[in-house]
Amino acid sequence: MSDKAAPETESRPTSYACIQSYLKTLDGSPGVYRMLDAQARVLYVGKARNLRARVSNYSRPGHSPRIERMIRETASMMFLTTRTETEALLLEQNLIKQLKPKYNVLLRDDKSFPNILVAKGHAFPQIKKHRGAKSEKGAYFGPFASAGAVNRTLNQLQKAFLLRNCSDSMFDSRTRPCLLYQIKRCSGPCVGLISEADYSESVRDAERFLSGRSTKVQEELATQMAEASEAMEFERAAALRDRIRALTNVQSAQGINPRGVTEADVIALHMESGQACVQVFFIRANQNWGNRDFYPRVGADVGAAEVMEAFLGQFYDNKEPPRQLILSDAIENADLMCEALSEKAGRKVEILVPQRGEKAELVSGALRNAREALGRRMAESATQARLLRGLAEAFDLDGPPGRIEVYDNSHIQGTNAVGAMIVAGPDGFMKNQYRKFNIRGDDLTPGDDFGMMKEVLTRRFTRLLKEDPERDKGLWPDLLLIDGGAGQVSAVAEIMRSHGVEDIPMVGVAKGVDRDHGKEEFHRTGQRPFALKRNDPVLYFVQRLRDEAHRFAIGTHRAKRAKAVSANPLDDIPGVGASRKRALLAHFGSAKAVSRANLADLKAVDGISEGLAQKVYDFFHER
Repeated sequence: MSDKAAPETESRPTSYACIQSYLKTLDGSPGVYRMLDAQARVLYVGKARNLRARVSNYSRPGHSPRIERMIRETASMMFLTTRTETEALLLEQNLIKQLKPKYNVLLRDDKSFPNILVAKGHAFPQIKKHRGAKSEKGAYFGPFASAGAVNRTLNQLQKAFLLRNCSDSMFDSRTRPCLLYQIKRCSGPCVGLISEADYSESVRDAERFLSGRSTKVQEELATQMAEASEAMEFERAAALRDRIRALTNVQSAQGINPRGVTEADVIALHMESGQACVQVFFIRANQNWGNRDFYPRVGADVGAAEVMEAFLGQFYDNKEPPRQLILSDAIENADLMCEALSEKAGRKVEILVPQRGEKAELVSGALRNAREALGRRMAESATQARLLRGLAEAFDLDGPPGRIEVYDNSHIQGTNAVGAMIVAGPDGFMKNQYRKFNIRGDDLTPGDDFGMMKEVLTRRFTRLLKEDPERDKGLWPDLLLIDGGAGQVSAVAEIMRSHGVEDIPMVGVAKGVDRDHGKEEFHRTGQRPFALKRNDPVLYFVQRLRDEAHRFAIGTHRAKRAKAVSANPLDDIPGVGASRKRALLAHFGSAKAVSRANLADLKAVDGISEGLAQKVYDFFHER
């Protein structure tokens, strides 16, 4: 791969002449090109089998309105040559995700998907939800469309197979069965209520079910239930009946479970009025593991083939593709995309556009979902636009805000204090832009909300000034909403002035008379407080924004508090891993007892050397 720099000229030509000036430096190599405006901002990233031919095409008129606008804005170009066109395709999609060019189709919501993990690092494997890199030893099943889909499946699998979901440390510290055993969600391996061989058999059954061999598992359970009933073991028969029912519930919750599709993503695209919705159904082990909708950024004159190809390239940039991609619309470079995805997955990946049969029915269902989802989103967007116009009118803004940031704090008498920022815009809540702030100020008085807000906003605007000083990346807010009255507004205004930021409108939302929901007062710098009519839709909108910030702040605070409560001081001692921690806890019974132990007792623990015993002793006694 190599870079080709732009030719140097005294005054750079513009538009078609600018693009034509690059032809003499290009050959027929495959590669990726970038079109930049006068401020060197990337307008478009594209790939080409032959860079010279593709750039030559741009140097002549006769393009769609979108491409014509792009060419008019182009002031320079950059080129990267690659060895193959496949490599160019992968690089193109990677650069689009990084640079977010104005004229490319862009996948805006690209979160990772959860899996079910049967962890194998223990004699009694744990079944749990997993998200992220597959670094832990075990069997992974997924992806599932959402955490909710995983949780529902795990809930039923616990009923069916009685596998534990507790952590290894909790497992090792149990002396009696937990509540999950009492409600028949676990077989109690922690206290020896099931043998390792029988538990392993349950694990194998769970893996077979998740691998698509559910009928075989249910047949075996049905046989066991009949045998138990004939032997008049009615309690065991009832337990087996409940397990069969739980497996049936998993399958019924999944909806469509295709017989002829083992592993595929069904991807359907619906476009309307310059907007697009892509619906993805995850089919694994002949089971439907949920669906997710995506709304890529598109232009009015972009075709379905271009949108679908861009979606596939960006969606699978950081995900492993399944064996089949079943599409509603064909893409132009299907062979190239197959080659790129197969190379990424290390096995063959097929792209299909079915016209009849079960696969076509799957696409039809996904297409219906995409059409309905886009209709709902367009209706919500129209409502959101009216609310933003009303907000601009109520707060005397120059225009409807494109980005609203709402701040809140949460703590209990100053402990585990966190700050939270939520973001809303024309498309509703922008959850990928939410931020949480662990309050670090050691000099803060417990419960000092002014001090906490000062720390949060200082950190926020210090980072903004560093990352987007020109305010051209869409990261700066058009409106700040602060939970509080005149005092909070005054404190925030002072913080903004100290950073040289005085042009961002800010409104404090106070509870009002008797702290009544609906009697909120709004405070602005240097102006009298005012209220909106009780039935004003803008008031409800502001309440929703404030409540979302409050929910996010409280959730973040609770997570931090729970982590602090469950934290084990042994985890912070260098050299004490999982096995040595288990040995210490088994010997002394608790972390507190370890902290009180003398050096001789620590040395007596199996697996604890003299040097490590000294480290453990020093850790607690130096503190």
